[in-house]
Amino acid sequence: MRFVNALRLILCTLWLGAAVFFSAVVAPAAFGVLRSFNLANASQLAGDIVARNLAVINISGLIVGLFLLLTLFIVRGRRGRAALITEFICTSVIIAATSVSHWLFAARMRDLRVAIALPFDQVPINDGRRMAFDSLHAYSVNALGLAMIAALVIIILIARSGRN
Repeated sequence: MRFVNALRLILCTLWLGAAVFFSAVVAPAAFGVLRSFNLANASQLAGDIVARNLAVINISGLIVGLFLLLTLFIVRGRRGRAALITEFICTSVIIAATSVSHWLFAARMRDLRVAIALPFDQVPINDGRRMAFDSLHAYSVNALGLAMIAALVIIILIARSGRN
C-alpha cells in the first residue's frame, strides 16, 4: 500500500510540476523569444511549439488521472469518506479537463488556425475566427488551471493519508 501511495504522490506531483513549468515558463518564453525576432509569423511558430507541449501535458494528465482513479480503490481503506469523495471528484476533474482541453479546445483551435491561413499576427482582432480562437484559448487556460488546482488538492490528500 505504501508503495502505491508513494507512486500516486510522485506521479501527481510530477504532472503538476510539468503543468506549472509549461504555464509559467515554456509558453511565455516561446512567445517572448520568437516575437523578439520581429517575425511576421512569430505567434504562429510559438503557438505550434506551445500546442505540441500542451498536448503532452494534457495526455499525460489524462494518463495520470486514470492511474489515480484506478489506484484510489486500492488505497481507499486508509482514508475517510470525505477525503475519498474529494479525491475522486478531483481526479475526475483532471481527467475531464485534460480530455476536453485536448480533444475539444485544442482540436478546434488547430482547425481555426488552418482556416485562417494567414500569419496569426496579421488577423484583425475583430475577425470572427480570431475571436473564436481567443475564446477557446481562454477555455483551454481555465481547464488547465482547474486541473492543476485539482492535482494540488490530490497531492495534499495523498500526503495527509501517508502520515496517518
